[in-house]
Amino acid sequence: RQFEERHLGQIKAVYPSSYRLRQERNVPTFGSGGKKSEYQLTLEPLLGEEEKVDGRPHLSASRLLERRREFHRNLVNIVREHHKAFLAALSPPMVVPEEKLTRWHPRFNVDEVPDISPAELPRPPQEDRLSTAQEVLSTAQGMLSPKMEKALANLALRTAGAGAGEPPPSKAPTPASTSGALKGVSQGLLDRIRAKEAQRLQALLTRDARQEERAARLARLPAMARVLRGLFVAEKKPALPMEVLCARLADSCPELVAPGEMEKHVRLLAEVLPDWVGIHALRTDTYVKLDKEKDLGLVTERLHKAAKEAGAL
Repeated sequence: RQFEERHLGQIKAVYPSSYRLRQERNVPTFGSGGKKSEYQLTLEPLLGEEEKVDGRPHLSASRLLERRREFHRNLVNIVREHHKAFLAALSPPMVVPEEKLTRWHPRFNVDEVPDISPAELPRPPQEDRLSTAQEVLSTAQGMLSPKMEKALANLALRTAGAGAGEPPPSKAPTPASTSGALKGVSQGLLDRIRAKEAQRLQALLTRDARQEERAARLARLPAMARVLRGLFVAEKKPALPMEVLCARLADSCPELVAPGEMEKHVRLLAEVLPDWVGIHALRTDTYVKLDKEKDLGLVTERLHKAAKEAGAL
């Protein structure tokens, strides 16, 4: 990918204190073919005095990583501002404290965030240059022949007329506020549905790592419940040792859960459905008891409901 001046302006916009930029003459161009007398845009990392070696800037590996992390933080903060504006434009609007935000809204497309507007970069000093026919005419008045002056005046008039005739840019039409599919639905019902959805999404956006882990486990329980019941039916026993049960489950559904995580899922099953799965500690062993008489369809339905309430499905 080609690095252009626009990218340097974007870096400056995201991390203003990263570099000192200036226009300099007599700078070697490393084979670019430019004359040394021409102005070149140069950059120098902004560092503290303690980070210089023999008076020259020195970027250590740790300082490079720190500057990279700072750039990343600034970039994420810019996306957060766009996300905040997106939430405010929802119906109803959502307000999520920055310190509690753990994920983006599901409908917030990060790839559609506008490009960073490049910061203004230093420009070389502008020498007096004549760029339009009107400027040439004003500067050389009395020095040209009448025929040349008349030609320049006609060109200046035509240029001014072409600029005035350009149509103004058209504005994009605003989309309709209410979809045609919702006609006939009462506004009160729509408001209640939207408020409930906003509440669910706000809980999703502020969910921490522990809640995320629990939601992921809940999502696996419906499939795991079918395997669990099949094992108890095959064993023809009312209870099985936890260690034996987890080993059998790991063999039966390795694609669902890692072997080391199996016991956590069994204990979560007992927490969500205590009337179906029971865990009993007897002396040095822990046993799992299952009510095989319960309808498996109702069991999985309750598990799906629990996973949906936790935002896992």
